[in-house]
Amino acid sequence: MQRTVIIDALRSTNFNQPINVRGWVRSKRGNKQVNFIALNDGSTINNIQIVVDMSKFSEQQLKPVTTGSCISATGILVPSQGAGQAVEIQLTELEVYGTADPDQYPLQKKGLSFEYLRTIAHLRPRTNTFSAVFRIRHNMAMAIHTYFHQHGYFYFHTPLITASDCEGAGQMFQVTTKNLYNLKKDENGKIDYSDDFFGKQTSLTVSGQLEGELAAMALGKIYTFGPTFRAENSNTPRHLAEFWMIEPEVAFIQKDELMDLEEDFIKYCVKWALDNCMDDLKFLNQFVDKGLIERLQSVVNTEFVRLPYTEGVRILQEAIANGKKFEFPCNWGDDLASEHERYLVEEHFGKPVIMTDYPKEIKAFYMKINEDDKTVQGTDVLFPQIGEIIGGSVREESLDKLNAEIERRNIPMKDMWWYLDTRRFGAAPHAGFGLGFERLMLFVTGMSNIRDVIPFPRTPKTAEF
Repeated sequence: MQRTVIIDALRSTNFNQPINVRGWVRSKRGNKQVNFIALNDGSTINNIQIVVDMSKFSEQQLKPVTTGSCISATGILVPSQGAGQAVEIQLTELEVYGTADPDQYPLQKKGLSFEYLRTIAHLRPRTNTFSAVFRIRHNMAMAIHTYFHQHGYFYFHTPLITASDCEGAGQMFQVTTKNLYNLKKDENGKIDYSDDFFGKQTSLTVSGQLEGELAAMALGKIYTFGPTFRAENSNTPRHLAEFWMIEPEVAFIQKDELMDLEEDFIKYCVKWALDNCMDDLKFLNQFVDKGLIERLQSVVNTEFVRLPYTEGVRILQEAIANGKKFEFPCNWGDDLASEHERYLVEEHFGKPVIMTDYPKEIKAFYMKINEDDKTVQGTDVLFPQIGEIIGGSVREESLDKLNAEIERRNIPMKDMWWYLDTRRFGAAPHAGFGLGFERLMLFVTGMSNIRDVIPFPRTPKTAEF
């Protein structure tokens, strides 16, 4: 008999007709007269109840049906007699695909910590929390592609292996085929990469932005969406060594238009979650973060504050003068800490903030410098509970100004001639931003640790599965 996925079975009103569902057993309970099997196939947070009349099945037939086992259940769909579900299935035929020994299956008892579940990341998608998170992750990816497609952007694939560094040296994973036990070196003792696969030193990318800028100078509006890598030894709830980034790059827009794009895009993604993931959000709202849905709705319905960095620092210093305690200092020129960003968003304004016009010394070389020669046209979106969720800027299109900043910072650009060509041949004003996908996932799910919104987290000393 053809299988019906459980999300469709739960919506069906085709009562008193045979139906087949297949999935994994979440629980089994009952007595000698009747058993109840809660079955889930991953299509929804909700289980379907299988009612087993024990006069028609032996205990021996039901013995392999334990938590975690995989079964096919055929029966009659009927309105449910119990609370909590509209329909249930009266079992007529049972097939066990795979058993799960109760003494060995680790998802037996309730209340398993997220820390423990990270050690069994291959099984945690079977839990309610993580199946909800990963269904939402799929939906957020769909929202991203749909938004950009509908707005005329082209999805552009940038390389994962690169010889350039977008953000500054020292944070990249090296890619090599060289024998690390017998490295060829030149007369100065430096490693000779001439016999390496690419003939030069290469690494995993930290960003697709630079290549994205090239594409925007031909296609007008592009976005990248793919994995990026940072070799930072950061063991915080907000950092991963491998994560996904969304990076649109747009020709012919200015700072205000960039901020409009940032706000519109992130509101679209949050509204998509509210429109398409409500069952999962209700579960997470109940068991993970009691204020989740209210916070998501408030973002969609709120106009973001647009705040110059200098004014933000003044607000923070005023708060400190009035007795507010921060772990890190806050002076003009400092890169604001997450606690500062969250204070502005959660306590001072009570809504998301787009912070602009940062000191040039704390931002990347490619950002457009303002007329004051002190600040740049950065546009970072700060969110409740997260801090910075988007980092964006207007890019400097003048070759002379860009070269001057590269020289001032003593940035090695010998392998970046192709990037400078975008300013040499038909330079155009342009801007873009980067959104860490997992940061968005933290906000949309209410989860508190970034390791819990990606299937298999990569962090220092952790590359399991």
